Amino acid sequence: MSIPLSVLDPLPVLDGMTHGDAVEAGIALARRADALGYRRIWYTEHHNQEGYAASATSVLIAHVAARTRRIRVGAGGVMLPNHSPLVVAEHFGTLATLHPDRIDLGMGRGVGGTSSPTLRALRRDSSAADAYPEHVRELRAYLWEGTDASEVRAIPGTGTRVPLYVLGSSVSGARLAASLGLPYCFASHFAPAALEEAVDVYRTEFRASPQNAEPYVIAGVNVTAARTTEEAREQARLTQHLLAERLVPERAPLSAEQAQAVLDSPTGREVLRRYRYSAVGDPGEVARYLDWFGRHARADELIIEFQTRTAEARAISLEAVAEEALPAGA
Repeated sequence: MSIPLSVLDPLPVLDGMTHGDAVEAGIALARRADALGYRRIWYTEHHNQEGYAASATSVLIAHVAARTRRIRVGAGGVMLPNHSPLVVAEHFGTLATLHPDRIDLGMGRGVGGTSSPTLRALRRDSSAADAYPEHVRELRAYLWEGTDASEVRAIPGTGTRVPLYVLGSSVSGARLAASLGLPYCFASHFAPAALEEAVDVYRTEFRASPQNAEPYVIAGVNVTAARTTEEAREQARLTQHLLAERLVPERAPLSAEQAQAVLDSPTGREVLRRYRYSAVGDPGEVARYLDWFGRHARADELIIEFQTRTAEARAISLEAVAEEALPAGA
């Protein structure tokens, strides 16, 4: 394969883990991804969700960047409705000052949790998402366009030119990224429906900017890889079982038969459709799928979320992908 591969890590709290365990497993994953040649590792922003330890995104980025050498580290992404653009610019300007040419800033318009309770706790208004395009422009001005004559400057931040990425799963997000000349990261790993249309709109309407002369698409994809096909399929089955348990009240434990019944329900089938783009198999099978998906998505880069039930299985997936799918000399 010639397409670069990256990692998206929500710091899942896997079987038997504490939140501290999840963070430590994430650091170990980042260090190994760095050594294997993955291009970047990004961290998500989740609030009020027990299953993930990724909430303070910029703190995680600082910690991981200090413990890796080459890999780019960033947000995939910062949910702008939750934050002041100036504060985000200051955080990422500081990160870029500490780790030059290694920090990325992906931006989303979601909340990163159950909307109403999370917004109340964050002291944000539900209309904040409507201002997302203006917030992206304001953030870019702080990091890319600010001058000494500006009334408000991000310090550190102004002049750091931290690379910006628009995250989304819709045509509207594609149009925003195209109009600003920014890379577009499509969330096809959990919201695949508009992938082809959004990428077509983005590539057609793209206008060059100081950051990007050409369009650049990153597409999300799920991976469950193992030494053998059977082992990978068993990991995928266990992951789907967990999805089923999350769909029932109080996340009650389910037998294999009960989990399958949940997944066979209309709600279960809809959830499984969200994971349409998933590679499951041995290293060769996964590499062939990623090659196909990269062409299907017309992507310049793929970003992988590993779907497993244990940290050990996630590390095996990371290694298996690198064995067959990372570009030579990555």
